Amino acid sequence: MNITDITEFLSNYDGEELSFMEVCGTHTAAISENGIPSILSNKIKLISGPGCPVCVTVADYIDRLCTLALEDNTCVVTFGDLIRVPGSSSALQETKSKGGRIRMVYSPFEIIDLAEKDTDTTYVFAAVGFETTTPIYAVLLEKIIEEDIKNIRLLTALKTMPAAIDTLCQMGGRIDGFIAPGHVSVITGANEFKPLAEKYNLPFVVSGFKGEELLASIYALVKLKGQGKVLNLYKSAVTDTGNDKAKALVNKYFEPCDAVWRGIGKIKNSGMALKKEYAAYDAGSRVLIHDNVKNKKCRCGEVITGFSSPCDCPLFAKACTPENPQGACMVSNEGSCFHYYINNRG
Repeated sequence: MNITDITEFLSNYDGEELSFMEVCGTHTAAISENGIPSILSNKIKLISGPGCPVCVTVADYIDRLCTLALEDNTCVVTFGDLIRVPGSSSALQETKSKGGRIRMVYSPFEIIDLAEKDTDTTYVFAAVGFETTTPIYAVLLEKIIEEDIKNIRLLTALKTMPAAIDTLCQMGGRIDGFIAPGHVSVITGANEFKPLAEKYNLPFVVSGFKGEELLASIYALVKLKGQGKVLNLYKSAVTDTGNDKAKALVNKYFEPCDAVWRGIGKIKNSGMALKKEYAAYDAGSRVLIHDNVKNKKCRCGEVITGFSSPCDCPLFAKACTPENPQGACMVSNEGSCFHYYINNRG
């Protein structure tokens, strides 16, 4: 079918009600920016799952960064999207205003230049992400070791997607299929999702990020309803087995660990931590297990698990806006609440 026929089919669909979840922050953004929900029949519902790494990072992690930033001779290095994420009592932005040393960068490798120019300061990189970015931190660590740089540490909040999807499927929400994450699948390969598809008899469609690609993926999910199959519609970037070189590098420096996800809780073997032989480069990542969010009315946890939509939250568009975010889902440009606020209000 061509895209016109697919669009017409999805707009006029009048069969059983279906709910599909995407678990990639870039998909969340693309779906919103392309107005995909407005094209679909009201019998097809899209749910934004835990695909934004910032959104699933627990308050303990933010608190640890804030503490480090205020320590003598220590500087936290981070991407800008983490600056305003609230911890249990503060965000990095507020910590910086109190004198904390925080440096925003566009590339993790900028930390090497910073550390070499100021050897009296310990630089801590906020390493947050999924399978897509973990290889980058493996490369960074390899370079740090090769160059014998002693004043760099990583505070990791690195997570893996399959275990989280497995947990979501057990939580009792209505999910009839998944738009499998495109960027993650480049590393893992499409076959990574086969065990889940077969276990829960649910279709997984690996999708690109253009509007037409997403519509084609949703159409495929409708047609595959009730079938435990994986379909790769992003073959220009994703293979069955993924990037073996990247996976080998990750396995050299990292090992699976239990991880706590904001809104979900502890998921066994859903994280990646530095191996014990590289513990000297860790800034205390393994003990960050609590998620005491600052504003107890925030429903980010329910939003990323599909049990609430952003507009169900009493804070949404009132106390919580992109200018004054109360939860991680409004902070990140991959967050469900952020995109709902920008593209779906009124």
